[in-house]
Amino acid sequence: MRALRSSAVTVVAAAAALATVSGCAEKSDAKDSDAIRVTASDDKCEVSKTSFPAGHVKINVENKGSKVTEVYVYAADDRIVTERENIGPGTKAEITATIKKAGSYEIACKPGMKGDGIRQKITVTGGDGKEKKTDPALDKAVAEYRKYVQQQADETVPVAQKFADAVKKGDLDEAKALYAKSRIGWERTEPVAESFGDIDPKVDVREDGLEKGQEWTGWHKLEKSLWDAKKITDDDKKLADRLMTDLADWQKRVGKADITPTSMANGAKELLDEVATGKVTGEEERYSHTDLVDFEANVEGAEKSYELLKPVAAKNDAALAKELDKQFADLKKLLDEYRDGDSFKSYDSVGKDDRKKLSDAVNALAEPLSKLAGAVVK
Repeated sequence: MRALRSSAVTVVAAAAALATVSGCAEKSDAKDSDAIRVTASDDKCEVSKTSFPAGHVKINVENKGSKVTEVYVYAADDRIVTERENIGPGTKAEITATIKKAGSYEIACKPGMKGDGIRQKITVTGGDGKEKKTDPALDKAVAEYRKYVQQQADETVPVAQKFADAVKKGDLDEAKALYAKSRIGWERTEPVAESFGDIDPKVDVREDGLEKGQEWTGWHKLEKSLWDAKKITDDDKKLADRLMTDLADWQKRVGKADITPTSMANGAKELLDEVATGKVTGEEERYSHTDLVDFEANVEGAEKSYELLKPVAAKNDAALAKELDKQFADLKKLLDEYRDGDSFKSYDSVGKDDRKKLSDAVNALAEPLSKLAGAVVK
């Protein structure tokens, strides 16, 4: 599950045509001296510029508050243009993005990472409404990643259907056996989960991630029934059908989803942050303890995004590519230590020291991964 969202964010549209994060290969407009500075605190969100031209944008964030915060750029209809989560007190973050079209937007700071945030209106000027010419190598990366995401969706639906069928039959043991397998494809595509609109909160939200008035649906509601309540109700059987309806919708949306080089890069980094704050802690699969299955799928999805962007990133920053190669290899090697047959150990059997090792390895990868978006738009 992605980090907690406001009620407005949970209805993000899949095809953000008005304004998207992009990895155009032109010379970046976003020089350090032109960067937009966002100073976040517990009760303020100060923006150094409220008007700037369309094109590449660099946003330098400093959190001067006492709470972990996140920063979003929204289009007029609350579509997410770009985001950065888990910005700790006293720390800084840099966001690289491209806003393609002129118009009205908002920058939001969310102290405590909750609610709609403290918002500042901004205006993007210029631009003719047409997308800028892109690097063919990056166009190829996006096309190949879209094929990968479509393949994951196509392969997920039949496996999830077997899981749903087991739930509908009331077969507790079979449903448990199929639960983690049914989620692998979805977890691999989470670097671009935002591009699927409201699918994420429908299929992958945890109970503590629900917004006010939001109905709890999806995998984790069923997970609680299977492992905590240890029984399947008539409502669960209906929920299994609802899950399949939502996953079929996801499968159809992939072809139209707004996937770009920068969203691939930023999404991979955000996903690793989520792994560190949710999966390594055991919060994600708190009933089934299948966290390591999700963990591996997330790493695979993030690595796929990186591998497709690597030809451009390595050309622009060879040292960064070398470091990312090393950190991905180290993390995968560490994960191998927790394998059990063709799957992984139950996460409740992984001790505190081992969880710390996993967390350290994720953070070691997340740091250079945060620079990938900047490397592909140099």
